[in-house]
Formats: sequence, structure tokens, C-alpha cells
Amino acid sequence: MFEQKIVRIEQANLLGERPRKAGCNSRLGEHGLYVRPSIVTITTDQGAFGFGASRISQSEAEKVLGKSVGEIFQNDPKRVRDGFRPIEFPIWDLIGQLTSKPVYSLVRSNHDEEFTAPCYDTSLYIDDLHLTDHYEAADLIAQQAQQGMDKGHTAFKIKIGRGAMHMDLSAGMQRDIMVIKAVRQNVGQSATVLLDANNGYNLNLTKTILAETADDKIHWIEEAFHEDNRLYENLKDWMHKHSIQTLVADGEGEASIKLLDWAEAGLIDVVQYDIFSYGFSRWLDLGHKLDGWNVYTAPHHYGGYYGNFASAHLKNGIRNFKFVEWDAATVSGIDDSSYKIQNGHVLVPNRPGFGLILEKSIFHQAVAKNGFSVEL
Repeated sequence: MFEQKIVRIEQANLLGERPRKAGCNSRLGEHGLYVRPSIVTITTDQGAFGFGASRISQSEAEKVLGKSVGEIFQNDPKRVRDGFRPIEFPIWDLIGQLTSKPVYSLVRSNHDEEFTAPCYDTSLYIDDLHLTDHYEAADLIAQQAQQGMDKGHTAFKIKIGRGAMHMDLSAGMQRDIMVIKAVRQNVGQSATVLLDANNGYNLNLTKTILAETADDKIHWIEEAFHEDNRLYENLKDWMHKHSIQTLVADGEGEASIKLLDWAEAGLIDVVQYDIFSYGFSRWLDLGHKLDGWNVYTAPHHYGGYYGNFASAHLKNGIRNFKFVEWDAATVSGIDDSSYKIQNGHVLVPNRPGFGLILEKSIFHQAVAKNGFSVEL
């Protein structure tokens, strides 16, 4: 199995569509209706095939040709070797096909009949800027949360920080608070509510939002402001004084190189490095470290689509895995129908690799249109 050599690599950008257009966050404009995941396939000299998300360039792909599976993937512990991380997800999928195991079983043995991972609906963006009435705006986002509930979600992340750029500061803060309360009222007390400011707040604004929504049981606040240990120390002391148990989540963007030190020190409760830029294998190693610090794992991947599935498999290797960020989309060329959302969890299929099916005719059309193909 590990002697097989890579003889063909193909890449294409596929087109996907979200259930509805995604609006703004605190610092960016509309994210839009479409996603365009870069998908790469690899084929061995014995016809084995795997595919997954990858941003590998054509020149990088050419250097992988002729390499054996054993040169790329180490078996104990199971990891993609450092030099091949740009093609990591297709390799994990290939190993799953070769062993007839889902990736989650490669990560760690699983004897349960059903494997699931907790998830949250990440679609509650700032979609209300066209409305002048705060009540109408809050009702709109609450309706979007209801749509998520109808699809099986029980956890919801709300984008906040309207006053950072898009609205007057005072009006934006007022609307943020009203949106949070409307969503909580709609989803009920048993649901999980998360907040994400995309660094649109400062320390005092963060305290204000947490104080005003203290009765709404905010589970975490993400990227309240650009991470700063002095500010986080102050925030943590204030939260303790006011009996606010909201977790602090950070790390998805251009995070400080000291972020993990601050997590170890207890200033950050949830680490969110992007699953694509940080990598699946590196996340497995980091997750073990975070487990030892009693810090949670919740990889970011918004806009990447494939991360919905990769993150779910990652969960089996990390004890303190918190959530899959579920960014729903339908991508032409990928059949993901074996994945389901039910009672706030992703139901992960017991199928080889990442459990997805590539519609090769659509993929090859995309290769011809916008991708590349290299082979020995």
C-alpha cells in the first residue's frame, strides 16, 4: 500500500452556493452567495484515488509526482509529513480509501456504530444594514436562527460589531444587543449562543456587551479585540468579579505568535487556528497539547466548505474538541449527502476517507476551465 506512487495530480476551483447570501462582519463587506473551494485529486500507479481541499500550485504538484505514499504519509503516529502539507487533505482521503477506513478512525480507533461531532450554525452575519429599525433588524437575524434550528442546529454564532465600521457606534452597539436578545428568545434557553466581533470591539465595549447580555448565557465571545494579554487579563478579572462565565475564543486570523502562551496561562479558553492554513496533522498535535492545558479546540474554516467535513473527523483525535464551524453550501461536483445535521451534531458517515463523492465529469470540466493536470 505505502509503495504506491503518485502519478497524477489535478486541481480545479468548483462553484458552490450558500442557502442565502452572507452579509458583513465588523470589518468587511458582504461575503456573498458563492463559495469556490479549490479541490485537488491524486491518483497512484495502482489506480487508488483521493481528493480534498488544497491550494497547491502546479509547480509544487509536479514535485510530488513519483513520490510513494510512504514518503508522504507516516504511519505511527499517522500524519502527513511536513513537506507535503499543501496536499494534506487529498492524502488523508487517499489513505482512507487504501485502508477502507474513515479518517476519524485513522485518527483514533472508533468502535461506536455512529460517529458525530458537535457543530454550530455560522451563518448569522450582519445582514440587516438595509434596515433602519432595530426591532426589524433583530427580528431578521432571529428568523435566520430559526432557519438553522429547522435544519437541526442547536448552537448559533452571531456576528457583532456593527458600530465598528458600518453604523454609528452607539446605534451599532444597541443593535448588537437587541439582535443577541432576539436570537436567544427565538432559540430558547437550551441552545448555545456564540458571539464573534472580528476584532470590532475594544475592552470596554466587550464588557458592555457581556454585561448587557449576561442573562442570555453567552457561551463564548470570539475575537472581541485583537488579542492582547494585558487586555485579556483585565477582561478575565472583570468577568470573574461579575460571575460571567463566557469563554474567550481567538486565533482564527493573523494571531499573535504568543497566543498559545496566553492560552496555556488561562487567558484564552478556545483556540481557533484555521484548519487549512494550520493543517490537519498539526491540529492533531496541537489538540493534544491544548487538552493538557484544558483549553478547547474549535478550528476556523469559514468560506472553505471542505472544512465542514475535515473538522468533524478531527474531533475524534482531540478530547476537548468544542465545535465544527458549519458553513453550509451546495457545491457542484461534490456529493456530501451522507453528512447530516441532527440535534446540534454532524452525523459523520462511516465511509472511507472523508466520506465525500467527487463527480468526476464536473470536476474535469472545471480542470479544463480553471485548473491544471500534471502526471508522470
